[in-house]
Parts: sequence; C-alpha cells; structure tokens
Amino acid sequence: MLIIRWEKRNFVVESHSRMRIRDNKPLIAHLSMFGACAIWGLMAPLGKDAMTHGIDGPSMVMLRVSGGALLFWVASLFTKREHVPLKHVFIFIGAAFFGIVFNQCGYTIGLSLTSPINASIVTTSMPIFAMILAAIILKEPITSKKVLGVMMGCSGALMLILTSAAGGSDKVGDIRGDLCCLGAQFSYALYLSLFNKFIRQYSVFTVNKWMFLWATVILLPLAGPHTLSTLSGELPTKTLLETAYVVFFGTFIGYILIIKAQKILRPTVVATYNYVQPLVAVAVSLLAGLSIMKWTHALAVILVFSGVWLVTKSRSRADMDKQKTTTNTISK
Repeated sequence: MLIIRWEKRNFVVESHSRMRIRDNKPLIAHLSMFGACAIWGLMAPLGKDAMTHGIDGPSMVMLRVSGGALLFWVASLFTKREHVPLKHVFIFIGAAFFGIVFNQCGYTIGLSLTSPINASIVTTSMPIFAMILAAIILKEPITSKKVLGVMMGCSGALMLILTSAAGGSDKVGDIRGDLCCLGAQFSYALYLSLFNKFIRQYSVFTVNKWMFLWATVILLPLAGPHTLSTLSGELPTKTLLETAYVVFFGTFIGYILIIKAQKILRPTVVATYNYVQPLVAVAVSLLAGLSIMKWTHALAVILVFSGVWLVTKSRSRADMDKQKTTTNTISK
C-alpha cells in the first residue's frame, strides 16, 4: 500500500510499512531510554554491593571501560562498517573524556563512598546542569520556570549533601561520594551540550567503540595495574556476577539504548528519564538493606524532581522561534 503526502511543497510517495517504521521511531526511542535508566537504577545497588565485597571504585571503572570497549568492538564486526575521518576520531577523544571518563569515574567512585539512594537522587540533577550549559553554550533562553526549577533542584541537592555530612555512614550518605556523583552529572550534561549533534552522525556501535576505546587508553596507565592486582585476589562469586551485570548490562546494553534514544530525542527529554533511576535504586536498596531512607531523602527527591520538571517544561529557544513564526504567519 502506497501513501502520498505533502512535504516541503512536494508530493512524497512511500510505502505503508516504511511509514509505520518512521512513525514508531519516537516510541522506540522512549522505550530505549526507559530501559537504559531502569538498568542503571538496578546497577546502583548491585554495583554498591560489589564494591563493598572485593571490588573497589577504580577497579570497577577500569572493568566497565575496558569491558565496554571489548564488547562494542566485537559487536561492531557484525554491523555495517562506517568510515570515520581522522579528525572525527580525535573528536571522539573529547567525547570520551566527558561522556565516559569523567562521568563514570565520578559516578562509580562516588557510589563506592555514598549510598545507592543518594547516588541515584543526585543523577536527577543532570537536566538542571543541561539547562545551565544550554544557556551558556547554545544560547537557550532563561525563563522564570527554569530559574525556579534550578533553585528547587539546588535546594534538594544541598539538603542531600548536608544530610550526608551529618550522617557519616555509607548507608545514609557521604558528602565526598555525593559531590563525586554530582560532578559526574555535570560532566555528562557538558557532553550532551557539546557532542549531541556530532554523535548523531554515526551508529550506536561506531560511537561507543571509539569512545570506550579512547577511555580505556586514557585510564589504563592510571588504573590498569591496580585492577590486575585486585582481580588476582579471591573474589566471591556474587561479587563477580554483580560486576558482570555492571559491565554487560550497565555499560554495553545501557549505552546502546541511550545512544539509540539520543538520535531521536532532545537532550532535555533524555535528561528527564533520570527520574527512573532513583525509583528502581531506592526500592532495591531498601529491600537489600544497602541504604536507609530518611524524611530528608524524601523531601530532597520532591525538590529535585519538581525542579527538573519545571526546567524541562519551560520553553526552549526552538519552541519560542516556532511560536514566533506561527504568529507571524497568522498575522499575514
């Protein structure tokens, strides 16, 4: 069945099946983003438990990065090969620094210090960082909703950090870990602002194989020998299985899903899905006895979630330009 539609002053003819695939792309992108965040939400308590029983933060980061590089390069052998110009190969170095090295080091080491609940709540701050960086780098407008959202989000993060400073327990939270996780979110927001258009040019596997390769090269001299020393000791089977989940699902599958979603969804929409992570992490952490939920955590969640909601609901520059164009067209 052929469908004729009007597009850009021309008639376009396409098959019904092709049109259905095109129309389903947003749904697939949303499902991919939800899946990635659910995987990462479960990764927080599992990774925390692994780092409590044999694997430390630097070793976990090295295993994630090197394991991800190996998996993506092997997977790329079974996909269509894409030519990457030499200048783009070097651009991937910058993307690897902000999207993987700083992000994963900050989050994983922070998780080893603080509670899974705190680490997951802090991940919801990323849309706020994305808004601030979009205003600076992409010249996005600052609206009253955005300002109020940033203030609420910062209040929630500050409450969480102050609670951690007073708690002194990795079940309540640790200020050092919270700040590391906060830095990780800033790094990833910067990656989205600087490289979002660039990564859209390539497939999921091309983007990840180069980013993880460069991240491995960067981290190998720093954490490689220490990781080998850690693995040479006796580790519980449960710790090895939890680490395998972090590497395979939390890294390989998670990054496939998020890059797939990034090709369709706007950075602010991608950032909004961070809501899913704390919901999964809090439930699993409480059930496993890895964290303690206090009333300040609940209030911090409300403040941060409300702040992110206001930021993402406020109009972007594209929305304002579109409204202006529509208004001018109607007035004519």
